[in-house]
Formats: sequence, C-alpha cells, structure tokens
Amino acid sequence: MTFSAQDLVVRYGGSTRPALNGVSMTAPEGDLYAVLGPNGSGKSTLMRALLGLVVPERGSARVGPRDSRSWDRRALAREVGAVPQTETFAFPLTVRELVAMGRYPHLGPLRAEGREDRDAVAAAMERCDVGQLAERSVHTLSGGELQRVRIARALAQAPRALILDEPTASLDVRHEMTILGLMRGLAERGTTVLFITHHLNLAARYSGRMLLLDEGRVAAEGTPEQVLRAEVLETVYRWPVVVEADPTTGSPRVTPLDPA
Repeated sequence: MTFSAQDLVVRYGGSTRPALNGVSMTAPEGDLYAVLGPNGSGKSTLMRALLGLVVPERGSARVGPRDSRSWDRRALAREVGAVPQTETFAFPLTVRELVAMGRYPHLGPLRAEGREDRDAVAAAMERCDVGQLAERSVHTLSGGELQRVRIARALAQAPRALILDEPTASLDVRHEMTILGLMRGLAERGTTVLFITHHLNLAARYSGRMLLLDEGRVAAEGTPEQVLRAEVLETVYRWPVVVEADPTTGSPRVTPLDPA
C-alpha cells in the first residue's frame, strides 16, 4: 500500500497562502517514510489530505491506486491505521476498550469480538508495552502512556499501512526507541509507515526515505543523505547547522550551531 500526492494544493478558508502548494511525493510500499519541516510547513495537512479529510484545491492525494476521497471510510480504516497528533475522549474508556476500537472496521454492526479480534488487541497492547494499563481509564494516563495506547489501537487494526503524526511525542527514551524500532520492523515486513516528526536525527537513523516541507512546498525528497544536507536545512529552518555522518550508525547527524 503506497501513499502519494501529485501537484497537491490545499488551502484553508480565509487563508491567502496555501497550506500545501504543489506537493508531489510517494511513500513506497514497505517503506518507513518520514515527513519533516518547521512548524506550519504543511505536515499535518498532508496527513489529512492522504486520509481524504480535506478537499484539495488542485491535484490529488492517493492511498494505493485510488484517490483518498474515493475510499469508503470503513474500507480505508481496514487498510490504513492513523494516529493523529491530538484527540479528545468525550466518554470514559479503559485502555483495553480504546485499543479494541481498532477492530471496529473489521466488525459488522452486530458482531461481537471474536478470538481473532481479542488476539489482535492483546498483541497490539503487548507490542506497545501497555498491557499492564488495560483496566486504567484513559483519562488517568500520562501523555506518553496515552500515546502508546493510541499507537496500539492503530496496530490492532492490522492495517497494510500506518500514518502517524509525531508518534514519539511525549515518550521517554526507552519507549521512543521501542516505538521507532517497532515501526521499522513493520516496514521490513511490508507495512508502509509514514510518520511526521521533528526529530531529524532519529528520522535519519530509522527512515528509508523522507520528505522535507517548507511553507507548504517540497524542499527535498529522497534518502536521508539526499535530504539532510546543511545548505538545504539552513534554508528551510533559517538556522545554521552542521551535518556529519554519525560514527555509530553512519546516518546523517544534524547539529544546530550556537547563536552568534
């Protein structure tokens, strides 16, 4: 399952500048694809466009071979697991109940959970290290705990692709690295994973390809070595940086310089 966009323009009402302006990109099947850029560069808008949640002014966003907005929502949810940056919960839910919501696209309106559904929920909770929180109310969780539960819900869908907006936000180092390792493992087994992040060095270490946005336009797309170049980053982030090969991983390592 691929994600792609072609000459995509998205403009929100009342705005003179498009949130996305002529964006073309492709996240190949089975790739861990990072979307980078400063605040307000269009990253979250791209996610919403790929999920068919906004109407483009021009161009197209596609999931697999089909335009994102042509998908039936239940069918799309069976194929793509999504973790937005934030969400609220109006009703009291336990952790287990929230993760189980990931199975809804696979259930008919009157069908109760079966063994396959229960196994999928349990496996997702174990992979995200939230099994011990199963009976806790989601309203009692820390930010990092809730983030891991939301990722578990997406995994419980058993999707062919994942799209995540800052999935490691609020996580401590152990859980941050665990989630990134999990995402890479999923990609290696054929799941397409597109994730938005501000962590340039972790994106360089884990992703196969990346997209760098700047004010709604594509500044660079390609491998970490092709995208994370000092002259490109300094133009996009308006800050001096040094880019070197990490001596441990060999991936690009970006170091911001102190202000003059």
